[in-house]
Amino acid sequence: MNKGALGLAYAARKVVIGTEEVVKAIQKKQVQLVLLATDASENTTKKIKDKTNTYQIELIHKYTALEMSSAMGKQNIKVIGIKDKGFSMMLK
Repeated sequence: MNKGALGLAYAARKVVIGTEEVVKAIQKKQVQLVLLATDASENTTKKIKDKTNTYQIELIHKYTALEMSSAMGKQNIKVIGIKDKGFSMMLK
């Protein structure tokens, strides 16, 4: 993971954090990429996978919550939506 890019995207306010907020952003087509923690609950994983499949948004499901959280200077983050196309390209 490009931790610098994720931290920069957060500083630039180009991210949406949290399951419900990301789902809302997906439905409004405001998200280019979704990062889902490998240690997220089954319910969260199913909800996010279903939404990203329905709205054809790319999903990356290979980082732990600790890796994602530390990249943004936060704690216990399971779902991150990237709103900017440039940042989403950097994180792929």
